[in-house]
Amino acid sequence: MNFTVYPAIDVREGRVVRLRQGDYARETRYDADPLALAAQHVQQGARWLHLVDLDAAREGGYTLRPLLAEIVRQTGLQVQTGGGVRAEEDVQALLDAGAARVVAGSLAVREPERVAAWLRRFGPERITIALDARQDPAGIWRLPVHGWTETTPWTLFDLARYYAAAGLRHLLCTDIARDGMGAGPNLDLYRELAAQLPTVAVQASGGVREATDVAAVREAGCTGVVLGRALLEGQVRLTEILPGATC
Repeated sequence: MNFTVYPAIDVREGRVVRLRQGDYARETRYDADPLALAAQHVQQGARWLHLVDLDAAREGGYTLRPLLAEIVRQTGLQVQTGGGVRAEEDVQALLDAGAARVVAGSLAVREPERVAAWLRRFGPERITIALDARQDPAGIWRLPVHGWTETTPWTLFDLARYYAAAGLRHLLCTDIARDGMGAGPNLDLYRELAAQLPTVAVQASGGVREATDVAAVREAGCTGVVLGRALLEGQVRLTEILPGATC
């Protein structure tokens, strides 16, 4: 099975940023222009991009349509993108702007029946469900929403199985505790997801420090990895991990 690398560009107030553990108060800003950074990834061999509207993830109302359209037009990248996707009309608008896949996050946790209907309406290749999880003191994987500031009663594995039964193909899972921390990916979590969801392509996100971490999540059963801080700060280079991967 192909393994896909997704360079991540998270945008807040027009700037490329990374958050630590989803905390908007723990933000690192980078000098790179989002469009120029996307072009740089293409020069290094990328074929996919993960684009996130952080402002919309908190407040709703995706704001990056012009940037999305320009990235697709100028670079030819296939883009999966999300942040503030709240309605079927939002999905259609992003697909019309050139997105290859639309990412549903908070709404996928709050209103699963509505998002499951999107899988039927647009097809499983056009929707990525993003489940961002945090383990509670009892060891249960909970699913915070609204920019990771509110907790819901769903558990990660229950909801993942629900979507798998609804036809889900692409699942992006972030271990919030490891996001932006450079502590290594949670391989046990990804092994369990891959084992429980054999029909789903799982994308790992959070904690990657070096090229060996990318190999490790692939061996754990993931079919893709999202690279943020490690790529922006040079700990991982796309040219190191391209062999055997579709980027």
